[in-house]
Amino acid sequence: MNFSEALVEIKNGALVKRSGWNGKDQYVFLVNGSNFKVNRPPLLGMFDEGTEITYRPHIDMKYQDGSIGVWLASMGDLMAEDWEFA
Repeated sequence: MNFSEALVEIKNGALVKRSGWNGKDQYVFLVNGSNFKVNRPPLLGMFDEGTEITYRPHIDMKYQDGSIGVWLASMGDLMAEDWEFA
């Protein structure tokens, strides 16, 4: 599928990946937004304890080593036609 199709699936909760990615077991997924009260660093150093924060939705990646991080699409990712379900 193309990225537009993959993005719809991501928004629907699917785990998707590109067949062209080098790392096995890598995929991207939606992190839904939420509201929470600040209770620990690093936000505790920026806001008063108990301040309600809106955590905006974003896309994360599960990397080959099992770690998770915020994912930013490259131009290649946006133009690719090799998206598939993980």
